[in-house]
Amino acid sequence: MSWILTEDHLEDLARGAAVLGTGGGGDPYVGRLLVREAIREHGPVTVLDPDDLDDDALVIPTAQMGAPTVVHEKLPNGAEPELALRALEKHLGAKAGATMPIECGGINSMIPLVVGARLGLPVVDADGMGRAFPELQMETFGVYGVPGSPMGIAGERGETTVIDTGADNRRMEWLARGITIRLGGVAHIAEYAMSGADVKRTAVPRTLSLALSVGRAIRLAREENADPVAALATALRDTLYSHLRVLFRGKVSDVERRTEEGFARGRAAVVSFDGEHKLEILFQNENLVALVDGEVRCLVPDLICVLEAESAEPITTETLRYGQRVTVVGISTPPLMRTPEALATFGPAAFGLAHDFVPVEVVS
Repeated sequence: MSWILTEDHLEDLARGAAVLGTGGGGDPYVGRLLVREAIREHGPVTVLDPDDLDDDALVIPTAQMGAPTVVHEKLPNGAEPELALRALEKHLGAKAGATMPIECGGINSMIPLVVGARLGLPVVDADGMGRAFPELQMETFGVYGVPGSPMGIAGERGETTVIDTGADNRRMEWLARGITIRLGGVAHIAEYAMSGADVKRTAVPRTLSLALSVGRAIRLAREENADPVAALATALRDTLYSHLRVLFRGKVSDVERRTEEGFARGRAAVVSFDGEHKLEILFQNENLVALVDGEVRCLVPDLICVLEAESAEPITTETLRYGQRVTVVGISTPPLMRTPEALATFGPAAFGLAHDFVPVEVVS
């Protein structure tokens, strides 16, 4: 069902998007502020259910691209994703009938809402990652046959360019990453232009609605002095993300983080409260693998979410720091993201991890 998004939805939506972003997707607080200002200036946004989308509609997803460590300090002015969309529309010789997220994480669930408010476009309630991933070819859109290019790129000073690599989404990522680095480490993009029929065939459906319900469930549990992690598990139970598993509870004892090649890469260590066990998380913008005492407990593409221990507020990779008391959970991804084709694109091997994918719900 389609619905109208207002300013009142934003806090819950940003929180839920940060959970689904598995540590990445950009700063949810900044995204919330950008959407709030766009709605105050231009009015609310129509969130369009995929079933209500015309098959022949032109849908152009919009997003922010760059290392979260840079994005955390280099704030957008809000006009950049609109510029990227306009550049791609000009190249295609056609106007978008809707926009949508490429991923459901942090700021990148919010950027299309900024575009929707500013341009009066509906935003499709779906995305192409079902979480957040660091590279542009890592999309269910591409897995199931939609080319990422041509794509529009815009910088904060009004620069725009268009990349067209045909069906080669990896080369598109490589070129776009280089441009993003030269724009100061962050850019805004419009890519994977497709028909409404392709959206229905290739996208992970209703992830904006899911993020809203997840964020609301956590907030209500806190207000009622209930367990917010249990509330999160309940909110997910009857969705495509049906299984939540608590992987670890403890205190962050070490964080190693570096910005290189346009990504935030590193590791975080968490020690159990009794000091007997250790969790290690490796990340590339997003959390990729969680190991407890050296054994894999959750692995990409399943979600690894670091939550503040008392409130279950999600903690992104760029805000992890020594001394935080955390609960780390694993969440199962939809079947669309676990096919052999999908795992070849964004499974463990795509990140150079020497582990075979095992669903979080069956890991011993």
